[in-house]
Amino acid sequence: MNMDLLIWLIPLPPLLAFAAIVLFTNRSKALSHSLAIGAAGLSWLASMVVFFTAVGREELAKHPLGVDLKVNWLPLGEGTFKIGVQVDPLSAVILFFVAWTVLMIFVYSVGYHNFGQPAGDHDKPGLPPHGATVKVKGHGHQVPSVEPMYSRFFAMISLFAFGMFLLVVTDNLLTLYMAWEIMGLCSYLLIGFWYAKPSARDAAVKAFLTTRVGDMFMLLGMAALYKMTGTLNYQEILANPAVLEMLASQAAPVLGLSWAGLIGILIFMGTVGKSAQFPLHVWLPDAMEGPTPVSAMIHAATMVSAGVYLSIRFFPLISAGWDGGGALTPAMMTLAVVGAVTALFAATIAVAQNDIKRVLAYSTISQLGYMIAALGVGAYVAAAFHLVTHAFFKALLFLGSGSVIHGMEHGVLHTHQHIDPQDMQHMGGLRKKMPVTFWTFLAGGLALSGFPLVTAGFWSKDEILSGAFNGGHMWVFVILALAALLTAFYTARQITLTFLGQARSEAAEHASESRAVMTAPLVVLAFFAITAGWVGIPKAFPGLGGLVPNWFEEFVGEMLLVHGESAHHSLVPLITSLVVALGGLALGWWVYRGVRAGQKDPLQKALGPVYTLLQNKYYFDELYGATVVRFSRWVSEVFTDRWLDRGVIDGILHGIAAAGLWLGGVLRNGFDLPVINRFLGDTVVAGGTRQLGAETSKIQTGRLQQYMLMGLAVVLVASAIFYYFFVMA
Repeated sequence: MNMDLLIWLIPLPPLLAFAAIVLFTNRSKALSHSLAIGAAGLSWLASMVVFFTAVGREELAKHPLGVDLKVNWLPLGEGTFKIGVQVDPLSAVILFFVAWTVLMIFVYSVGYHNFGQPAGDHDKPGLPPHGATVKVKGHGHQVPSVEPMYSRFFAMISLFAFGMFLLVVTDNLLTLYMAWEIMGLCSYLLIGFWYAKPSARDAAVKAFLTTRVGDMFMLLGMAALYKMTGTLNYQEILANPAVLEMLASQAAPVLGLSWAGLIGILIFMGTVGKSAQFPLHVWLPDAMEGPTPVSAMIHAATMVSAGVYLSIRFFPLISAGWDGGGALTPAMMTLAVVGAVTALFAATIAVAQNDIKRVLAYSTISQLGYMIAALGVGAYVAAAFHLVTHAFFKALLFLGSGSVIHGMEHGVLHTHQHIDPQDMQHMGGLRKKMPVTFWTFLAGGLALSGFPLVTAGFWSKDEILSGAFNGGHMWVFVILALAALLTAFYTARQITLTFLGQARSEAAEHASESRAVMTAPLVVLAFFAITAGWVGIPKAFPGLGGLVPNWFEEFVGEMLLVHGESAHHSLVPLITSLVVALGGLALGWWVYRGVRAGQKDPLQKALGPVYTLLQNKYYFDELYGATVVRFSRWVSEVFTDRWLDRGVIDGILHGIAAAGLWLGGVLRNGFDLPVINRFLGDTVVAGGTRQLGAETSKIQTGRLQQYMLMGLAVVLVASAIFYYFFVMA
């Protein structure tokens, strides 16, 4: 098959699956998930063919796959806006992890939603299933029940996957934006999947509105970019030094920035919203209200990865005017500050969360901050590398957390204990109950904390720290090192509270391992969480450098027009990586190793009010509620509705109506009644009408011959008029 056409076809199967499920198969659960998984499998197969073809292609950055097949889309004056696809080194590696993680999430979802289990006794669409009662040997007991909106779920995540595949393979910013908004819609629908829960509805609205803030600025950046260049095609802008130099040299009318700086910052604002960077981070933790596979899709396979991908894609524009060393461009400095602050800020919150998914949510925000900070200091390859490794171990951790929740729900159904199955304070001792989940979760947790040498997360984090240190950006290096220490600490805390020690609830004592359809994807993702980093071992790394080719840097590094990363590998960031990873893990285990049921969190005793501050997320939600939300409500309810709509607009309309009534009264009493009615209406018009009626009534004789003669006369007169005006003329 033609490779260009194959790239076009990658996003198509999930879209067709979405349409087929919605229109035809929604009543059949088995057929619906078969279509969704089959479509994801086809996209995976096509992605793998394209990926390995791309890997074997020389100078792929200069000559991407797919650029020869374009479609005329929008007429624009004298020309036409063309859309197409392209696979370069960056999109190839993104396509690889998207295809794998999407397929694993789809398979996992079958078990997560309890396919094959009976319908619940009182389950309703819009609410999570509560369990069903079955009888075994005459005794009734509760078992998990199937999701009432099972087919709907697979339709939505199929559309979600379509949006991400389209975003990765497109060759222009406009199509990317369309796919971007499709994913925004899907996130709204899936976060609020259980729409009968007020918390889910609120979370969906919060996510949708918050990300729209960033999207608005991104749209402004797109408009400015098109105005300055006349195109939105990647190759024509990002791979063209002349265009980049023009944008970097021309001043924009805002804050003394160049057009490259202004457009770069505006486009980056889209990333701030989509990838939940400070201060638009507040939506992502609440997104945990959706089903766990949705959390994995958002945090690893699609949504937030798309935001970082956008910034990596537009790094040539963001860094335009930077020579690879020295002072950063204003856009790069913006990324460095936002990324570093986000990484540390979110990590501090994660150490005080008890919900197993919420810990991972703040972990995602922190790790995305890592990537953004890396871009800010010019560590382009390191940022892309961490995006890939993070996708695998974060998908693993979220699916692992879903498996843990499933196991706890089994225990809750068995014991009828009323506890939150997501609260780590009620867990403990699950290592023996759920061995596959434990070992795979441990692999993901170690990768997240950067456990040295054997995990993917170590190699990508080490590269980011090296990029900051070797570039002379010590403040970024210190902040990211502190964030890494906290990451290792809260990871050890999570693993210890969840899996180690003694069970702290009856439900935990009766938890059980998840089905193979859920654990098999965990094993696959655990493999990548360990091995994905081995393709990026720096050549200068002590002892191991050169033993394995640094394929990732060689492959993705082709995208760089300016190389800012040093080939030198300093021992300082290496030692720092080792210390913070091992020290944080050891400290987390030591602090939480002996926690018993009902015991307060050890950090709560040590930190006091600071712990409360962290547990309440620095009261950011309350702050936004008291400022942005309150102001927005005042604008809508008081200013717009009460003052503008009812006071001004309705006042003007009511005034016009009153003036109309007054004028009508004047005309009626001053002219109509005394003049029209008195002199014309009652005498001339009324009398004339009566006289005409009397004369006309005389022809109503009832004689047929007379009526025929009158009809003939009318026809003759009409014919004469027609002949005069239309024939003779």
